Amino acid sequence: NMASVVGGKGSFMLAALDKEYKMTKLEIGRPAPGPEDVAIDIIYCGMCHSDLSNINGDWGRDKYPLAPGHEIGGVVREVGEKAASKFKVGDHVSVGCMVLSCMTCGMCDQGFEQHCAKGMCGTYGATFPEGMGHDDCHGTPTQGGYSTDITVHQRFAFKVPEGMPLEVAGPLCCAGITTYSPLARHVKGKKDQHVGVVGFGGLGMMAVKIAKAMGAKVTIFSRSNAKKGEAAALGAELVATSEPEAVGALARSVDTIIDTVSDFHDIGLLISTLKPVTGTLVLLGGVPKPYELPAFSLLFSGARVEGSLIGGCDLTQEMLEFCHANKVAPDLEIISAKEAEAALHKLH
Repeated sequence: NMASVVGGKGSFMLAALDKEYKMTKLEIGRPAPGPEDVAIDIIYCGMCHSDLSNINGDWGRDKYPLAPGHEIGGVVREVGEKAASKFKVGDHVSVGCMVLSCMTCGMCDQGFEQHCAKGMCGTYGATFPEGMGHDDCHGTPTQGGYSTDITVHQRFAFKVPEGMPLEVAGPLCCAGITTYSPLARHVKGKKDQHVGVVGFGGLGMMAVKIAKAMGAKVTIFSRSNAKKGEAAALGAELVATSEPEAVGALARSVDTIIDTVSDFHDIGLLISTLKPVTGTLVLLGGVPKPYELPAFSLLFSGARVEGSLIGGCDLTQEMLEFCHANKVAPDLEIISAKEAEAALHKLH
């Protein structure tokens, strides 16, 4: 699906050949769509911090060449016969962080494809599995959205709501669903919710916007007060974690904390701000170094710590509809493909 045909031609990708961020144009072949597939011409692909983590080996990936990119917005070029009831040629679609799962296990049946018992197949850097059709792709690495086109099983392609700019849809299928998923679980539909957001980068900004759209009060935990103005513009307060008194004033007051930081940091301070019993700290950042958990703080508060990984297919479509209805969108800068290498260095 997102994989490439062995020895194939006709498509192009921007790929890293090693741990450096030098991007090289290579020709590959994408498989023709099977009965359940859609072939998509890629118009936009967002750049994500995890693109860096996969290229440089931080997350243990070491297969090259690697074309990253899992924030795809595109136009349907061809539709398999069984996918024709959902998609038609010319439809605007988006693809996120996964392109396949077994689709038959208990997790997949419940809409948690990202927790598939056999392992989800990532949009890039994964190995295309056996027995899922496209035998000409079995064993090849999946290559992502820094490419001209892709072929994807219809379950993992999402309809872009009418009127939503196509460039918005891709990032929503990464940062949007990553933050929407825990907020839908803990906050949506509840009154008087106080949400904390740790980190105010791309993920943090999406968490703030979605939490505000759900009617929550939002406090951002940042390293300094530098972004106080940006926070206020979104209707949120900002507290500097470097100021213990300011954090202390929030003791036992926050319902849900969405922690988006991808570097090691002290989570004990955050746990102290959670409401007893119901308060939940949700970790979103892929931090390789294990955190230190303050046992007594958790014992005496009854607060919870959990992880959250993107979201299932149905929830991703729901998120797109929610964001469109509530005018939630990421802040974007559109660049050309030839500027991708410089942008990766800038991200780094």
